[in-house]
Amino acid sequence: MRKFSMPALVVAAALLCAGPALASTRLLETGSTLLYPLMNLWVATYQKEHHGVEITTQGTGSGTGISQAIAGVAQIGASDAYMSDAQMKGTPMLNIPLAISAQQINYNVPGLNGVHLHLSGPVLAGIYSGQIRFWDDPHIKALNRSYAARLPHHEIIPVHRSDGSGDTFIFSQYLSFSTPSWRNGPGYGTTISWPAVATAVGANGNPGMVQTCKASPYSIAYIGVSFLNETNAAHLGYAALENRDGRFVLPTASTIGASARVMVAKTPRDERISLVYAPGADSYPIINYEYAIVNPHQADPAVRRQLATFLSWAIRSNGGNAAHFLNSVHFLPLPDSVVRLSREQILGIR
Repeated sequence: MRKFSMPALVVAAALLCAGPALASTRLLETGSTLLYPLMNLWVATYQKEHHGVEITTQGTGSGTGISQAIAGVAQIGASDAYMSDAQMKGTPMLNIPLAISAQQINYNVPGLNGVHLHLSGPVLAGIYSGQIRFWDDPHIKALNRSYAARLPHHEIIPVHRSDGSGDTFIFSQYLSFSTPSWRNGPGYGTTISWPAVATAVGANGNPGMVQTCKASPYSIAYIGVSFLNETNAAHLGYAALENRDGRFVLPTASTIGASARVMVAKTPRDERISLVYAPGADSYPIINYEYAIVNPHQADPAVRRQLATFLSWAIRSNGGNAAHFLNSVHFLPLPDSVVRLSREQILGIR
Protein backbone atom coordinates (compact mmCIF):
# COMPACT_ATOMS: atom_id res chain seq x y z
CA MET A 1 0.00 0.00 0.00
CA ARG A 2 1.39 3.41 -1.06
CA LYS A 3 2.09 5.84 1.75
CA PHE A 4 1.71 9.61 1.35
CA SER A 5 3.96 12.10 3.08
CA MET A 6 2.38 14.74 5.31
CA PRO A 7 3.11 17.65 2.85
CA ALA A 8 1.36 15.73 0.07
CA LEU A 9 -1.71 15.13 2.24
CA VAL A 10 -1.84 18.81 3.17
CA VAL A 11 -1.71 19.85 -0.51
CA ALA A 12 -4.41 17.33 -1.47
CA ALA A 13 -6.69 18.51 1.32
CA ALA A 14 -6.20 22.14 0.27
CA LEU A 15 -7.12 21.35 -3.32
CA LEU A 16 -10.27 19.53 -2.21
CA CYS A 17 -11.33 22.44 -0.03
CA ALA A 18 -10.62 25.00 -2.72
CA GLY A 19 -12.97 23.37 -5.24
CA PRO A 20 -12.88 24.19 -8.96
CA ALA A 21 -11.12 27.38 -10.10
CA LEU A 22 -13.41 30.33 -10.77
CA ALA A 23 -13.79 31.06 -14.48
CA SER A 24 -12.81 34.49 -15.69
CA THR A 25 -15.39 36.81 -17.19
CA ARG A 26 -14.58 37.44 -20.84
CA LEU A 27 -15.02 40.75 -22.61
CA LEU A 28 -14.42 41.37 -26.31
CA GLU A 29 -13.30 44.79 -27.58
CA THR A 30 -13.17 45.27 -31.33
CA GLY A 31 -13.09 48.18 -33.77
CA SER A 32 -11.00 51.31 -34.18
CA THR A 33 -7.40 50.75 -35.27
CA LEU A 34 -6.68 54.29 -34.05
CA LEU A 35 -7.69 53.31 -30.50
CA TYR A 36 -6.22 49.81 -30.78
CA PRO A 37 -2.65 50.68 -29.64
CA LEU A 38 -3.98 52.43 -26.53
CA MET A 39 -6.46 49.65 -25.78
CA ASN A 40 -3.62 47.13 -25.86
CA LEU A 41 -1.63 49.21 -23.37
CA TRP A 42 -4.66 49.50 -21.13
CA VAL A 43 -5.56 45.83 -21.18
CA ALA A 44 -2.01 44.62 -20.49
CA THR A 45 -1.87 46.74 -17.33
CA TYR A 46 -5.49 46.32 -16.27
CA GLN A 47 -5.45 42.53 -16.29
CA LYS A 48 -2.37 42.47 -14.06
CA GLU A 49 -4.25 44.52 -11.47
CA HIS A 50 -7.75 43.10 -11.91
CA HIS A 51 -8.15 39.34 -11.75
CA GLY A 52 -11.23 37.49 -12.89
CA VAL A 53 -11.56 39.21 -16.26
CA GLU A 54 -10.09 38.44 -19.68
CA ILE A 55 -10.29 41.19 -22.29
CA THR A 56 -9.60 40.39 -25.94
CA THR A 57 -8.76 43.29 -28.27
CA GLN A 58 -9.14 43.43 -32.05
CA GLY A 59 -8.30 46.18 -34.53
CA THR A 60 -11.05 45.65 -37.09
CA GLY A 61 -12.11 49.21 -37.97
CA SER A 62 -14.75 51.41 -36.36
CA GLY A 63 -17.51 50.24 -38.68
CA THR A 64 -17.05 46.66 -37.49
CA GLY A 65 -16.76 47.82 -33.89
CA ILE A 66 -20.13 49.55 -34.05
CA SER A 67 -21.90 46.68 -35.82
CA GLN A 68 -20.45 44.01 -33.53
CA ALA A 69 -21.47 45.95 -30.43
CA ILE A 70 -25.01 46.40 -31.75
CA ALA A 71 -25.18 42.68 -32.60
CA GLY A 72 -24.03 41.73 -29.10
CA VAL A 73 -20.93 39.94 -30.38
CA ALA A 74 -18.61 42.46 -28.69
CA GLN A 75 -19.12 44.13 -25.33
CA ILE A 76 -17.04 47.15 -26.42
CA GLY A 77 -17.20 48.52 -29.94
CA ALA A 78 -14.23 50.87 -30.29
CA SER A 79 -14.93 53.75 -32.66
CA ASP A 80 -13.53 57.12 -33.71
CA ALA A 81 -17.06 57.93 -34.88
CA TYR A 82 -20.17 58.46 -32.81
CA MET A 83 -23.26 56.63 -33.98
CA SER A 84 -25.51 58.64 -36.30
CA ASP A 85 -29.17 59.32 -35.54
CA ALA A 86 -30.10 56.68 -38.13
CA GLN A 87 -27.86 54.09 -36.45
CA MET A 88 -29.22 54.97 -33.01
CA LYS A 89 -32.84 54.53 -34.08
CA GLY A 90 -34.31 51.55 -32.28
CA THR A 91 -31.14 50.75 -30.30
CA PRO A 92 -30.20 51.54 -26.68
CA MET A 93 -26.48 51.94 -27.46
CA LEU A 94 -24.23 54.23 -25.42
CA ASN A 95 -21.47 56.31 -27.06
CA ILE A 96 -18.90 56.79 -24.28
CA PRO A 97 -15.79 58.95 -24.91
CA LEU A 98 -12.61 57.43 -23.49
CA ALA A 99 -9.94 59.91 -24.68
CA ILE A 100 -9.22 62.60 -27.30
CA SER A 101 -7.25 61.79 -30.45
CA ALA A 102 -6.38 63.39 -33.77
CA GLN A 103 -5.50 62.55 -37.35
CA GLN A 104 -2.54 63.43 -39.55
CA ILE A 105 -2.43 63.91 -43.30
CA ASN A 106 0.69 62.04 -44.34
CA TYR A 107 2.42 61.97 -47.71
CA ASN A 108 5.34 60.33 -49.47
CA VAL A 109 6.80 62.92 -51.84
CA PRO A 110 10.49 62.22 -52.52
CA GLY A 111 12.57 65.19 -51.40
CA LEU A 112 9.72 66.82 -49.47
CA ASN A 113 8.95 64.37 -46.66
CA GLY A 114 11.15 66.40 -44.34
CA VAL A 115 9.00 69.53 -44.64
CA HIS A 116 5.43 70.29 -43.59
CA LEU A 117 3.46 71.07 -46.71
CA HIS A 118 0.43 73.30 -46.26
CA LEU A 119 -2.83 71.64 -47.26
CA SER A 120 -6.46 72.69 -46.93
CA GLY A 121 -9.82 70.96 -46.92
CA PRO A 122 -10.68 72.17 -50.43
CA VAL A 123 -7.31 71.03 -51.80
CA LEU A 124 -7.67 67.60 -50.17
CA ALA A 125 -11.21 67.35 -51.52
CA GLY A 126 -9.78 68.17 -54.96
CA ILE A 127 -7.16 65.44 -54.61
CA TYR A 128 -9.61 62.77 -53.43
CA SER A 129 -12.16 63.72 -56.08
CA GLY A 130 -9.57 63.60 -58.89
CA GLN A 131 -9.86 67.31 -59.73
CA ILE A 132 -6.30 67.91 -58.49
CA ARG A 133 -4.12 65.25 -60.09
CA PHE A 134 -0.50 66.41 -59.84
CA TRP A 135 1.67 67.53 -56.93
CA ASP A 136 2.61 70.71 -58.80
CA ASP A 137 -1.02 71.70 -59.32
CA PRO A 138 -1.48 75.49 -59.01
CA HIS A 139 -3.79 75.04 -56.01
CA ILE A 140 -1.06 73.19 -54.08
CA LYS A 141 1.61 75.63 -55.25
CA ALA A 142 -0.46 78.57 -54.01
CA LEU A 143 -0.40 77.14 -50.48
CA ASN A 144 3.31 76.27 -50.63
CA ARG A 145 5.16 79.15 -52.26
CA SER A 146 8.39 78.30 -50.44
CA TYR A 147 8.41 74.81 -51.97
CA ALA A 148 6.59 75.51 -55.25
CA ALA A 149 9.68 74.90 -57.38
CA ARG A 150 10.28 71.55 -55.67
CA LEU A 151 6.77 70.17 -56.13
CA PRO A 152 7.06 67.42 -58.78
CA HIS A 153 4.91 67.05 -61.86
CA HIS A 154 3.87 63.59 -60.78
CA GLU A 155 0.42 62.11 -60.33
CA ILE A 156 -0.87 61.99 -56.77
CA ILE A 157 -1.86 58.60 -55.35
CA PRO A 158 -4.71 59.19 -52.86
CA VAL A 159 -4.90 56.36 -50.32
CA HIS A 160 -8.18 55.74 -48.52
CA ARG A 161 -9.53 53.15 -46.11
CA SER A 162 -11.18 50.13 -47.68
CA ASP A 163 -12.80 49.05 -44.41
CA GLY A 164 -15.51 50.80 -42.41
CA SER A 165 -13.44 53.39 -40.57
CA GLY A 166 -13.80 56.14 -38.00
CA ASP A 167 -10.71 57.67 -39.59
CA THR A 168 -12.68 57.94 -42.83
CA PHE A 169 -15.54 59.44 -40.82
CA ILE A 170 -13.48 62.31 -39.36
CA PHE A 171 -11.42 62.89 -42.52
CA SER A 172 -14.54 63.12 -44.67
CA GLN A 173 -16.09 65.41 -42.05
CA TYR A 174 -13.14 67.79 -42.46
CA LEU A 175 -13.70 67.75 -46.22
CA SER A 176 -17.45 68.19 -45.83
CA PHE A 177 -17.27 71.01 -43.27
CA SER A 178 -14.65 72.94 -45.26
CA THR A 179 -15.77 72.23 -48.83
CA PRO A 180 -19.41 72.61 -49.94
CA SER A 181 -18.88 70.57 -53.10
CA TRP A 182 -17.70 67.59 -51.05
CA ARG A 183 -20.53 68.02 -48.54
CA ASN A 184 -23.01 67.85 -51.42
CA GLY A 185 -21.19 64.92 -53.01
CA PRO A 186 -19.59 62.02 -51.13
CA GLY A 187 -20.38 63.60 -47.73
CA TYR A 188 -19.09 61.85 -44.61
CA GLY A 189 -19.40 58.50 -42.87
CA THR A 190 -17.43 55.45 -41.78
CA THR A 191 -17.88 54.29 -45.37
CA ILE A 192 -18.47 56.62 -48.32
CA SER A 193 -18.64 56.29 -52.08
CA TRP A 194 -15.17 57.46 -53.05
CA PRO A 195 -15.00 59.32 -56.38
CA ALA A 196 -13.46 57.27 -59.17
CA VAL A 197 -9.80 58.31 -59.31
CA ALA A 198 -7.54 56.20 -61.52
CA THR A 199 -4.55 56.35 -59.15
CA ALA A 200 -6.51 55.83 -55.90
CA VAL A 201 -5.60 52.90 -53.64
CA GLY A 202 -7.55 51.32 -50.76
CA ALA A 203 -5.88 50.08 -47.58
CA ASN A 204 -7.13 48.20 -44.54
CA GLY A 205 -6.72 49.77 -41.10
CA ASN A 206 -4.18 52.35 -40.00
CA PRO A 207 -1.34 49.81 -40.33
CA GLY A 208 -2.34 49.29 -43.95
CA MET A 209 -2.45 53.04 -44.56
CA VAL A 210 1.08 53.43 -43.22
CA GLN A 211 2.47 50.56 -45.28
CA THR A 212 0.69 51.61 -48.48
CA CYS A 213 1.84 55.21 -48.18
CA LYS A 214 5.40 54.08 -47.43
CA ALA A 215 5.43 51.74 -50.44
CA SER A 216 3.87 54.27 -52.83
CA PRO A 217 5.97 57.30 -53.75
CA TYR A 218 3.84 60.41 -54.43
CA SER A 219 0.98 59.10 -52.28
CA ILE A 220 -1.10 60.87 -49.65
CA ALA A 221 -3.07 59.29 -46.78
CA TYR A 222 -5.01 60.10 -43.62
CA ILE A 223 -3.61 58.26 -40.59
CA GLY A 224 -4.51 58.31 -36.90
CA VAL A 225 -2.05 60.09 -34.61
CA SER A 226 -1.57 56.94 -32.52
CA PHE A 227 0.55 55.74 -35.46
CA LEU A 228 2.88 58.75 -35.33
CA ASN A 229 5.83 56.53 -34.35
CA GLU A 230 5.15 54.29 -37.33
CA THR A 231 4.79 57.17 -39.81
CA ASN A 232 8.02 58.69 -38.49
CA ALA A 233 9.79 55.34 -38.85
CA ALA A 234 8.51 55.16 -42.43
CA HIS A 235 9.92 58.68 -43.03
CA LEU A 236 6.56 60.02 -44.20
CA GLY A 237 5.86 63.73 -44.22
CA TYR A 238 2.83 65.25 -42.52
CA ALA A 239 0.97 68.42 -43.33
CA ALA A 240 0.08 71.64 -41.61
CA LEU A 241 -3.67 71.83 -42.17
CA GLU A 242 -5.77 74.92 -42.70
CA ASN A 243 -8.17 75.38 -39.82
CA ARG A 244 -11.50 77.16 -39.68
CA ASP A 245 -9.77 80.50 -39.00
CA GLY A 246 -7.58 80.16 -42.10
CA ARG A 247 -4.41 79.34 -40.15
CA PHE A 248 -2.14 76.40 -41.00
CA VAL A 249 -1.38 74.32 -37.91
CA LEU A 250 0.43 71.08 -37.13
CA PRO A 251 -1.05 68.32 -34.94
CA THR A 252 0.59 68.99 -31.57
CA ALA A 253 -0.62 68.62 -28.00
CA SER A 254 -1.07 72.39 -27.94
CA THR A 255 -3.18 72.68 -31.13
CA ILE A 256 -5.20 69.54 -30.39
CA GLY A 257 -5.82 70.90 -26.89
CA ALA A 258 -6.85 74.29 -28.28
CA SER A 259 -9.45 72.63 -30.47
CA ALA A 260 -10.70 70.45 -27.62
CA ARG A 261 -11.12 73.43 -25.30
CA VAL A 262 -13.41 75.09 -27.82
CA MET A 263 -15.56 72.02 -28.46
CA VAL A 264 -15.87 70.08 -25.19
CA ALA A 265 -18.22 72.63 -23.66
CA LYS A 266 -20.66 71.79 -26.47
CA THR A 267 -20.68 68.08 -25.63
CA PRO A 268 -24.28 66.94 -25.09
CA ARG A 269 -25.37 64.51 -22.41
CA ASP A 270 -25.28 61.55 -24.80
CA GLU A 271 -21.78 62.74 -25.89
CA ARG A 272 -22.39 62.23 -29.62
CA ILE A 273 -20.62 65.19 -31.17
CA SER A 274 -18.08 66.02 -33.86
CA LEU A 275 -14.97 67.86 -32.69
CA VAL A 276 -13.80 68.36 -36.29
CA TYR A 277 -13.09 71.84 -37.74
CA ALA A 278 -13.30 73.77 -34.48
CA PRO A 279 -12.96 77.56 -34.59
CA GLY A 280 -9.91 79.25 -33.10
CA ALA A 281 -6.62 80.49 -34.49
CA ASP A 282 -4.64 77.69 -32.84
CA SER A 283 -7.14 74.84 -33.30
CA TYR A 284 -6.02 71.75 -35.20
CA PRO A 285 -8.95 70.84 -37.47
CA ILE A 286 -9.13 67.02 -37.25
CA ILE A 287 -9.60 65.83 -33.67
CA ASN A 288 -12.19 63.53 -32.15
CA TYR A 289 -13.36 61.56 -29.14
CA GLU A 290 -12.41 57.91 -29.06
CA TYR A 291 -15.66 56.11 -28.23
CA ALA A 292 -16.66 52.88 -26.53
CA ILE A 293 -19.93 51.81 -28.17
CA VAL A 294 -21.75 49.79 -25.52
CA ASN A 295 -25.13 48.14 -25.06
CA PRO A 296 -26.28 49.14 -21.55
CA HIS A 297 -28.42 46.00 -21.22
CA GLN A 298 -26.10 43.13 -20.33
CA ALA A 299 -27.85 39.90 -19.36
CA ASP A 300 -24.89 38.43 -17.48
CA PRO A 301 -24.34 40.24 -14.13
CA ALA A 302 -20.62 39.38 -14.16
CA VAL A 303 -20.19 40.86 -17.65
CA ARG A 304 -22.14 43.95 -16.61
CA ARG A 305 -19.98 44.46 -13.54
CA GLN A 306 -16.64 43.85 -15.27
CA LEU A 307 -17.57 46.03 -18.27
CA ALA A 308 -18.55 48.98 -16.07
CA THR A 309 -15.48 48.55 -13.87
CA PHE A 310 -13.10 48.54 -16.83
CA LEU A 311 -14.65 51.57 -18.51
CA SER A 312 -14.67 53.47 -15.21
CA TRP A 313 -10.95 52.71 -14.83
CA ALA A 314 -10.25 53.76 -18.43
CA ILE A 315 -11.55 57.32 -17.94
CA ARG A 316 -9.85 57.94 -14.59
CA SER A 317 -6.76 60.15 -14.43
CA ASN A 318 -5.09 57.53 -12.20
CA GLY A 319 -6.24 54.76 -14.55
CA GLY A 320 -6.45 54.64 -18.32
CA ASN A 321 -6.36 58.43 -18.74
CA ALA A 322 -3.01 58.67 -16.95
CA ALA A 323 -0.37 60.62 -18.87
CA HIS A 324 2.00 57.68 -19.36
CA PHE A 325 -0.68 55.80 -21.31
CA LEU A 326 -1.93 58.70 -23.42
CA ASN A 327 1.48 60.17 -24.19
CA SER A 328 2.52 56.83 -25.69
CA VAL A 329 -0.12 57.21 -28.41
CA HIS A 330 -0.18 61.04 -28.58
CA PHE A 331 -3.72 61.31 -27.19
CA LEU A 332 -5.07 63.88 -24.74
CA PRO A 333 -7.04 63.10 -21.58
CA LEU A 334 -10.73 63.77 -21.18
CA PRO A 335 -11.53 67.10 -19.48
CA ASP A 336 -13.27 66.78 -16.10
CA SER A 337 -16.63 67.83 -17.54
CA VAL A 338 -16.50 65.01 -20.11
CA VAL A 339 -15.33 62.49 -17.50
CA ARG A 340 -18.47 63.30 -15.53
CA LEU A 341 -20.67 62.75 -18.58
CA SER A 342 -18.92 59.48 -19.45
CA ARG A 343 -19.25 58.31 -15.84
CA GLU A 344 -22.99 59.01 -15.93
CA GLN A 345 -23.33 56.90 -19.05
CA ILE A 346 -21.31 54.05 -17.52
CA LEU A 347 -23.68 54.06 -14.56
CA GLY A 348 -26.42 53.29 -17.08
CA ILE A 349 -24.92 49.86 -17.83
CA ARG A 350 -27.32 47.48 -16.08
